[in-house]
Amino acid sequence: MSASPLNQKSHNHIRSNSLPLKPHPVVLQCNEHLSRFGASDATLSSSLLSLKLNNLQDLHDSIEKLVQLPLTQEALVREHQEKWLNELLDGSLRVLDACTSAKDALLHTKECTRELQSIIRRRRRGNDVELATEIKKFLTSRKVVRKAIFKALENLKGVSANKCSLSDTNKDYQTMTLVSLLKEGEVVTLSIFGSLLNFISGSTQPKPSSWSLVSKLMHSKRVASAQGGEDKNEFAKVDSALQYFIFSMTSKSNNTNDLQNKLEKLEACIQDLEEGLESLFRRLIKIRVALLNILNS
Repeated sequence: MSASPLNQKSHNHIRSNSLPLKPHPVVLQCNEHLSRFGASDATLSSSLLSLKLNNLQDLHDSIEKLVQLPLTQEALVREHQEKWLNELLDGSLRVLDACTSAKDALLHTKECTRELQSIIRRRRRGNDVELATEIKKFLTSRKVVRKAIFKALENLKGVSANKCSLSDTNKDYQTMTLVSLLKEGEVVTLSIFGSLLNFISGSTQPKPSSWSLVSKLMHSKRVASAQGGEDKNEFAKVDSALQYFIFSMTSKSNNTNDLQNKLEKLEACIQDLEEGLESLFRRLIKIRVALLNILNS
């Protein structure tokens, strides 16, 4: 028995006023990529950070497609929507700044690492003066890097609290959905960059006295030896090894082979992170350009 014209008309009316049943495939793709990011990890390994950077690349590939869709551009340029576009542009600038801070920290540390490795390779047996000088320069440069990192981290504080403020009921559902998704992508990205910056900074504990530091480092070496040291941050590991090397210069316990090995692992770690960041940075630039084009259209 067929439905009466009245019932059919009522059914169609209900469907026309309901929320979209089938979001655009690119929207679904963005949500799928966002779902890969769970709660923030207190401690991340270099391999896990690399994985998260790869996931961010996939996410921003989809976001780039999203901002180029006609439906997105129409939603953002619609009357009274300019403020959301300006918020997204401000967010894209924050993301680029955080990415640049991480890139600069990695580049600075890599250059110092390579210089120190070169000194170790050229070092004459028993001549530790040049090596000690270069190690102190490395440790000083790390302080400069940390200072820049902590400043960048300060700029990230409070961003997640402003994840999205789309409570205006006058805005249409499509616009709210798109802007919410883009803002969520911003928050997730800044969270990963915050973890990466903390990782690059290495140990952030208050500086202990010389003797307590040596004692702590010797204990750490024994623990690392027993556990394989696989869960150690490569940056913190080199920082500690260099400080220990300086304090043990008067003895015959320093081991340049072990130090060189740690430096090589750090350089490999930096190289991996740099590649991920560079690829991601290019995507972030494209997204910002797309948003600026929408604003100027």
